[in-house]
Amino acid sequence: MKNIKELITLSKHISKFRLVVSHAQDEAVLEAVNQVLMLDLCIPILVGDKKEIISILQQKGYDQKKYTIIHSDSDFESAQIAVKFIKENKADVLMKGLLETKVLLKAVVDKTSGIKDKPLLSHVAILSYPNKDKVLFATDCAMVPNPTIEDKKSIIENAVSLTTTLGYKMTKIGLVSSVEKPNPTIPSSLEAQELKQYYQGLNPQNYMVDGPFAIDNLVSKEAALTKKINSIVAGDADILVFPNIDSGNIFYKTSVFLAQAEVAGIIIGAKAPIVLTSRADSSISKLYSILLAGVYQNGLQTINH
Repeated sequence: MKNIKELITLSKHISKFRLVVSHAQDEAVLEAVNQVLMLDLCIPILVGDKKEIISILQQKGYDQKKYTIIHSDSDFESAQIAVKFIKENKADVLMKGLLETKVLLKAVVDKTSGIKDKPLLSHVAILSYPNKDKVLFATDCAMVPNPTIEDKKSIIENAVSLTTTLGYKMTKIGLVSSVEKPNPTIPSSLEAQELKQYYQGLNPQNYMVDGPFAIDNLVSKEAALTKKINSIVAGDADILVFPNIDSGNIFYKTSVFLAQAEVAGIIIGAKAPIVLTSRADSSISKLYSILLAGVYQNGLQTINH
């Protein structure tokens, strides 16, 4: 992908998806959902306080008849109902509304009624910059605080599942540190070396993992050439795997607020993708995140069939 706007084009070639929103009485979330609805891409199911949801729809002038609205008395009940829709194959994408992330995730990971499908839930973001001719995928920026080596394997596999559904034939994955050589005093560099060796032994056919790399040598071919780094990942990475949530989150928010990056992000690892946006995210970011989830889920169904 060269630009995040390609999500709009890609979404025109997928089946209309069913989007269930947990605790949907949130104006910004409903604005984004309505935008996707106007593109004729989703069938929205809104779970939450029915009176409040209807009030927002009326204030915004949205056609109430185009929404299925299900009342709930609490945020956790909203989460349980929305997750049940996914579990019973009555919805394809789950979105967080006006409730805390931990409340929604409690319902998602419940061992009896939840929808956790893979060893780890992780966040993958797409970042599109005005001065760069390709998008970057960043992980994990919002979910796993201090991933272990095994966690990072799951994080990588989740991210690759996304790039594969978006049409990538060979995904280049860079393991981010502050140096290019393993250093005993920098744990991220040692973990990167261990992961690199693991994937060299695994020899996957549709992605390559290399590291450690400082960020400049993953995103700038000039920087990589200057340091004479010999790797197809150097200077041309598709996915950036960060050492921990601090580094990933700092990169993500610096990109948005200082580098004018347009972004989208989803949680991967459940039976369906989860759109889990922040209050600070723009309406266009929420829109792109919903589209990304829809394209990803459609791609998974295509691959699995």
